[in-house]
Amino acid sequence: MRRIGEAEHIVIIGGGISGLSSAFYLQREAERQGKELRLTIVDGADSLGGKINTLQRDGFVIERGPDSFLSRKLPTIELAMDLGIEDELTAQNQSGKTAFIMKEGKLHPMPKGLVLGVPTDLEAFMASGLVSEEGKRRALQDLEMPGDAPEGDESLGGFLSRRLGAEIVQHVTEPLLAGIYAGNLSKLSIQATFPLFAEAERQHGSLIRGTQHQQQNKGKGAQPAWPEGLREELKGSAFLSFKRGLSSLVDALDKALAGAERRLGETVTALVKNDSKEDGKLAEARYEIVLESGERIAADGVIITAQGFHAASLLEPHVDAAALHAVDYVTVANVVMAFDKATFGVDFAGSGFLVPRSEGLRITACTWTSTKWLHTSPDDKVLLRCYVGRSGDEEAAKLPDDELKQAVLEDIAKSMGITAKPIFTEITRLPRSMPQYPVGHLDNIAGLRESMAKELPGVYVTGAAFGGVGLPDCIRQGKEAAFSALSEL
Repeated sequence: MRRIGEAEHIVIIGGGISGLSSAFYLQREAERQGKELRLTIVDGADSLGGKINTLQRDGFVIERGPDSFLSRKLPTIELAMDLGIEDELTAQNQSGKTAFIMKEGKLHPMPKGLVLGVPTDLEAFMASGLVSEEGKRRALQDLEMPGDAPEGDESLGGFLSRRLGAEIVQHVTEPLLAGIYAGNLSKLSIQATFPLFAEAERQHGSLIRGTQHQQQNKGKGAQPAWPEGLREELKGSAFLSFKRGLSSLVDALDKALAGAERRLGETVTALVKNDSKEDGKLAEARYEIVLESGERIAADGVIITAQGFHAASLLEPHVDAAALHAVDYVTVANVVMAFDKATFGVDFAGSGFLVPRSEGLRITACTWTSTKWLHTSPDDKVLLRCYVGRSGDEEAAKLPDDELKQAVLEDIAKSMGITAKPIFTEITRLPRSMPQYPVGHLDNIAGLRESMAKELPGVYVTGAAFGGVGLPDCIRQGKEAAFSALSEL
């Protein structure tokens, strides 16, 4: 029971980047406002960070979860600066930017100006061998077709097929998005994933013209308003990371949140709404968080950053959680292999390649990590990272370690002619890790939050299941939840 005069207590369920960002900005803003606040972070894992997991091994920097973040989305940069670790940010190798897509067993460089399959440099697009002549002609019909966008949301695959044709969707866009969502484009919501595409059609009557306009505006000062003091070389890199890996961000947050209580290795099983009163006044905190052990933690406010299906189990005794049950999750794995450069036999001129479903490989992509990120490997070594698993094709990600390793070795031999034996292999499985936003997702989530505001005041849900899967989106959402929670108190 909380007595009058005690600090308000907010419990954050989930110690991944969304939860840690919420906690950090709650703490910082409460201090700025002179409010007393007590924070508790609860997570079923034994350590903080969620999917962010950097391994330091034999001079290698190995990411077992995400490996970088988009620089044009500023929340990660801003958080790094708020934590005072901006000097640890590092840019992508300038000579390792070219990405390739496999077609009929060969690697084709993505043509200049290609934006997730949308051609904006038509000369480069027409010269590329990545798309057939028929596929190119069909894509260019977008310039003549009427802008007849349907009302409301639609699937990303349906939208792109309607504007550009099936070939680009199957052989270019789908593999490009496999690393972001690992999803089925025919089911993913365009409004929840790439609303700028829909806006391009609405405003310009053509996806190509609209995307060209958006890209041209970027070159005319529509770039992000970079934070003051950010190093120039970082502004020229589409992706950024940290010299010692993304866990640097988690470590800095952990240190900054030294005053917050941690309940790690403990799973939350229920959220209880406390309506009891004494003498006409609320005698206890509004909520209780029930742990698997049976212990109850009193809370004045709650921020839930767990995966959607776990969040749904906590919310559905109080509100309709159908919006969260509608979000499917895909299981993926990544396989990192280190090699001696002397025996490797291949030189890379790019960042890696993507694999369409039609190629019949188990891997969905391969990052030439030591070329893309120079800090990740000793000079005499090579580091590769291969991705396995996508919507409708998750079985390979569940193979036993030896079988998965052999499958990846076979695929890199087929795709790149690599027959060298790896020094070591690190396999990371990420079960049910990639949320799939269905058509109508944003409206569904808005309805859920409206119900929560009525039935569960002071309880907030946020994270990858809601408004973006990348680190910047999760950090932004965590910060927004923090400000909402503090304002409500």
